[in-house]
Amino acid sequence: MRVTWSGGDLSFRLDPEDEITGKASDEHPVKLATNSCSIGGVPDDAHPDLIAVAAWTVVAPWTRRRVSFDRAVSAEVAAALHDGWGVEAGPVGAQPRQAGRTLAISYSGGADSVAAATIHPEAPFVHFQRVSHPRVPNRWPHYRSDVLARLAATTGREVTTVTSDLEFTLAEPRPGYPEHHAVAAGALLLADQLDLGGLGFGYELGSRWLGGDRYLHRYTPDNPMWAPHGKWGRLFATAGVHLVLPVGGVSEAITMRVALESELRGHVRWCLRGTDGPCRTCGKCLYKELIQAAVERRPLDTPITADRPVARKWLGKPPYGGQEMIEYALARVPGIENTLFAPALDYFEATEESTSWLDHCYPPAIDEIPERWREQAAGFMTAHVGFMTEDEARRVETWGS
Repeated sequence: MRVTWSGGDLSFRLDPEDEITGKASDEHPVKLATNSCSIGGVPDDAHPDLIAVAAWTVVAPWTRRRVSFDRAVSAEVAAALHDGWGVEAGPVGAQPRQAGRTLAISYSGGADSVAAATIHPEAPFVHFQRVSHPRVPNRWPHYRSDVLARLAATTGREVTTVTSDLEFTLAEPRPGYPEHHAVAAGALLLADQLDLGGLGFGYELGSRWLGGDRYLHRYTPDNPMWAPHGKWGRLFATAGVHLVLPVGGVSEAITMRVALESELRGHVRWCLRGTDGPCRTCGKCLYKELIQAAVERRPLDTPITADRPVARKWLGKPPYGGQEMIEYALARVPGIENTLFAPALDYFEATEESTSWLDHCYPPAIDEIPERWREQAAGFMTAHVGFMTEDEARRVETWGS
């Protein structure tokens, strides 16, 4: 893979051994649509390690043996790419970037992101906004990135919005991030300007420790995407921007509660389609409504019925994506037996007691937060959530076994 940056424009050329259809870090197949993308509002003189890592978040799925950048990178970044992906990276010759002092939040506006922002109220936001690509038709026009960007701009927090068409490098399964970490490409390129030493994400217990919705639904301490000691965490750290997961130890029930009790509650928006509010008809709205109903101990309020395609995955046998939250809701939503989730009751014997571990924080998630920001996260969890007992932590560590 040969990578070239010109301003905020990234272009790349595949080597003979590279592949048009590759796999992301979670083994999900991704097909390449085009060999260029742009990131707007970023400086031309970012540290070469930042430029290299930002590019790698885009080209990693299709690169097999080597990646050649158009400027020298540090030996540390080259070593992280070799150790993590088995690729030879070069040229080598730059001095490594020193980590900055600031933690920023990669802010989407969803409940998990808002919860992370609530723990660190002093942290500025970097919001990543999808825009159209000049050479790739938009096959997902209902994605209202403009609405999400406007919401981010009205939070009252310091917000830097980065525009990019990099999601259109994907042909399949649909426009989206080649790697989940590509959402950080803009923040990486702004890291010198913002003095970033860490970038906070809203990935929670399910995404960090329980495998996420593309894994085998099992305890995954070495999660290749979000373990700070994993290959992506090490690569970001070599560029002086540490991965920080402030809510990595709590469930989506907790992030939902924290978000809805925060000063940013009026800005929470997990729906990608709605204009004046959530669309209430997409799969994500259904899933988040289930969690919110469980947190608020009220009946499910959705127009979606069992015959809708977005409900189909809940009608079959588990495992389900976010299965821990399905069990949590089955035990707490009044009248759940009269909803489209009723078939799931045949597979679980969920009770409030059996799912109470999801109301507390998994302690190892705090331990892996970089020391500079660890105490603040620990203090929040102590004051507002509480930590799991040994028996509750064992529920995490035996998940899926």
